Amino acid sequence: MDFTAILSDSSTMRPLILSGKVLAVSGLLQILLGIPLACWLARSHGTLNNIMDTAVTMPLVFPPVAMGFGLLLLLGRSGPMSPLFGDNIIFSFPGLVVAAFIAGLPLAVKPIQAALKSAEAARLSEVAAVLGKSETVILLRVLLPYAKRSIAAGMLLALGRSLGEVGMTLMLGGNIIGRTNTLSLEIYNSVFNGEFERAIVLSMIIGAVSVAMFVVLKKVSDN
Repeated sequence: MDFTAILSDSSTMRPLILSGKVLAVSGLLQILLGIPLACWLARSHGTLNNIMDTAVTMPLVFPPVAMGFGLLLLLGRSGPMSPLFGDNIIFSFPGLVVAAFIAGLPLAVKPIQAALKSAEAARLSEVAAVLGKSETVILLRVLLPYAKRSIAAGMLLALGRSLGEVGMTLMLGGNIIGRTNTLSLEIYNSVFNGEFERAIVLSMIIGAVSVAMFVVLKKVSDN
C-alpha cells in the first residue's frame, strides 16, 4: 500500500480539505451559538427551556439518517424554511456545515450545561450575587471561567462527532463527488468502489485525528 501516493492524490485531498473547512466553520458556530445556548439552558426554566433542551439532545438518540431526512424536509426547496434560505443549503457546503453543527451540538452544550448547573456553580453564583455583582458579570466573570474545562471538552467532543458524521451529511450534502463528499463519506465511497487501500488510509487519518483529540481531551480533563 503506497500511503504517500494515496494521500497526495487529489481525490483524497479534496475530501480532506473539505472536512477541515466544515470542522472550522461548525466549530466556530459551536462557540458562537452553542456556548450561549448552554448558558441559557442552564439558567432558565419553563416550557420553552424544556422544548429547547429536548431539541438539543435529540441528535444523541435519534438515528442520524432520520434526523437528516427531517432537516431535508425542513430546509429543502418545498420546506417551511425555504423562503428564508432558498436553495443555498441543501447539497452544498452550508448543508455540510448544518449537518456537522447539529451532530456536534449536544456534545458541546451538555457538558457546559451540566457544569453551570452544578452545586459548586450555584454556590459561586450566590457568593457573587451577595457581593453585588450583576447577572451578566456573574456569568462572564465567574461561571464561564469556572466551566472552562467543560467548555474545552465540549468543543473537542463536538468536533470529533462532526468529523465522523455520515447520516445527516449524506442527506443534506448529497455525497456529490468533488463537492460534498467529506472524509467520512469518502471512506464509504472507497469501500463501495472496492478501493480498500484508500479506505484504510482515510480511516487512518480519521483515527489519528480522533486519537489526537482524545489526548487533548484527557489533558484538559486532568488539569
